[in-house]
Amino acid sequence: MVNKVFLTCAVNGSGDTASKHPDLPKTPKQIATSAIESANAGAAIVHIHVREEDGRPSRKFEFYEEVVETIRSSDTDVILNLTTGMGGDLDIGENDPMNFGPYTDMANISERISHVEKLLPEICTLDAGTLNFGDSTTIAVNTPNDLRKAAKRLQDLGVKPEIEAFDLGNMWFGAQLYEEGLLSDPPMFQMCLGIPWGAPATTLAMLAMKDIMPQEGVWSAFAISKNEMPFVAQTVLMGGNPRVGLEDNLYLSKGKLATNPQLVEKALRIVNELGFSAMTPSETREKLKLVKHK
Repeated sequence: MVNKVFLTCAVNGSGDTASKHPDLPKTPKQIATSAIESANAGAAIVHIHVREEDGRPSRKFEFYEEVVETIRSSDTDVILNLTTGMGGDLDIGENDPMNFGPYTDMANISERISHVEKLLPEICTLDAGTLNFGDSTTIAVNTPNDLRKAAKRLQDLGVKPEIEAFDLGNMWFGAQLYEEGLLSDPPMFQMCLGIPWGAPATTLAMLAMKDIMPQEGVWSAFAISKNEMPFVAQTVLMGGNPRVGLEDNLYLSKGKLATNPQLVEKALRIVNELGFSAMTPSETREKLKLVKHK
């Protein structure tokens, strides 16, 4: 598939964006609808979080179930990628570190992947390390032992983990999981750039991650906010597959709020102008050797 890339749309995320974008998909119906519209616009993969009605991040199984069943019942040919990142947030107390703050949401690894076990998407994310997440008091916690357990369970289920690399150490550990036989060929990686305080959105950061990725790896990348579209081009030119969506950036242009399909269409224009074309979901399944369970 020379000169072809697959495009992922991250439709809503879990960040503090619901108050900044009045039409951010929040309810299961809104999330599913936006995912379907993004697929119709040209996204091969949709990456999904769920939220409470007021926009707060959630990991309720019934929300995931409604989103997945709505998309599947629509007969939309799109690859589902569910997050497993929820349940790893530790809000360190400012005066007493052990008096955890209100943003703490910790669950064991089995609980964090339980919706994946039941719904069997083709892909799910696997955040490959612990790091300062944002410029405050919250740490994203993902230990090596838990990651090994999750990778093994996902391998047994036939669900491909997308290794989320927020910094160089995350990519290094993802490569280690592959070396240990816990990721099936081809291993799938995602470079996540520009999130304080992980890897910056720079060409050198992308190159450093690529250099320690297994040779067999297939990779995607995104950069947040104003760097989203420039890094669509950067990713394609360096041999990767781009991701866009309201999880990463809320604006189509300065001051103009976007929809997910609009971001997909803009990214595809960039891809086409560079002399590339977008893979279909079927072609993407073939490239990634995905198992379509349902």
